[in-house]
Amino acid sequence: MSPKLGFLVTLHAARGREDDVVAFLEAAERLMHAEPGTKQWFGFRVDATTFGIFDTFDTEPDRDTHLHGEVRKALEAHAELFDRPPVIAPVDLVGLKVGS
Repeated sequence: MSPKLGFLVTLHAARGREDDVVAFLEAAERLMHAEPGTKQWFGFRVDATTFGIFDTFDTEPDRDTHLHGEVRKALEAHAELFDRPPVIAPVDLVGLKVGS
């Protein structure tokens, strides 16, 4: 089964906290190993202060579990890293190519 659902999350680092956001995303990636319903997880940087997360799920319950999971709790616990709240957009995947 190919994932059909996802989240696109936009994060804006507070001034001077960009390296801390990189470290946050690296730590968040390790949390994903405890979420079998998260099929793919990508942390990325758009520019100097804009970062993002893109992740995919097979089912709505898996996506909902992730929405209320450890990364969300970590985002809330480390709000000082960001100059505004994250934008968390649910997405429906219409095309997918992963792997070789």
